[in-house]
Amino acid sequence: MQQYLSFLFVTLIVFIPQTVSGQTFQTGTTAPTVIELYTSEGCSSCPPADRFLADFAKQEDPFQSVIPLAYHVDYWNYIGWDDRFSRPEYSSRQRQHVREGHTSQVYTPGFVVNNKEWRAWFRGNRQVPQNQGAAGQLSAELKNGILQAQYTGHPSVKGPYLLHVAYLGMGITTQVKAGENRGRTLNHDYVVLNTLSQISQTNQWQLKLDSPPEQGQKQTAIALWVSPAHELDVLQADAALLEAGAF
Repeated sequence: MQQYLSFLFVTLIVFIPQTVSGQTFQTGTTAPTVIELYTSEGCSSCPPADRFLADFAKQEDPFQSVIPLAYHVDYWNYIGWDDRFSRPEYSSRQRQHVREGHTSQVYTPGFVVNNKEWRAWFRGNRQVPQNQGAAGQLSAELKNGILQAQYTGHPSVKGPYLLHVAYLGMGITTQVKAGENRGRTLNHDYVVLNTLSQISQTNQWQLKLDSPPEQGQKQTAIALWVSPAHELDVLQADAALLEAGAF
């Protein structure tokens, strides 16, 4: 009888269900460095810029020093290669940067760093400008596909604010069979796979997120950032590789 009770006790311990915790995000009150790269698999001058972003992915924490976002535009698809990551809304975002005075023109590869055009990369500069401005504070939790976020508000930019969410593909390889990069093997990190955004009058959000798309990435990250409701300026941002329990 004693042996039976001991076995039963051990069995109960082994099969007690564990509580799955969500993934949390918490920024400071200064703005991080955000790199937006506008690129295309159909652009022969873009692979070096893609490799530049990939260097950040080699760090133990791929978001340790910067938050890169690689937007694949669609306006090079006509020359023979349909970039599977391209979307017209990413091209529209790049054009909106021109309209808002952040950049001079639309081209690839094109860098926007901390809401400003960054052309020093073309002159061999690989030191990304650091952003030290006051930014407000963004906190969030993602659990079972539900994202709850709160923003304290920018000290000088009034709301309402827009929360943006993007899935990023890490470790992607493409064999290009046509266009300017025909015959090349391209490697990508930080590819914006899809995005969604929602405005809030209260600086609080609750969103039901779809599962990340599967597009051949080895890992998936998620980026969150806040902007004014009708502008592209990134006020505060955070990003991380997706953890167990997020979905």
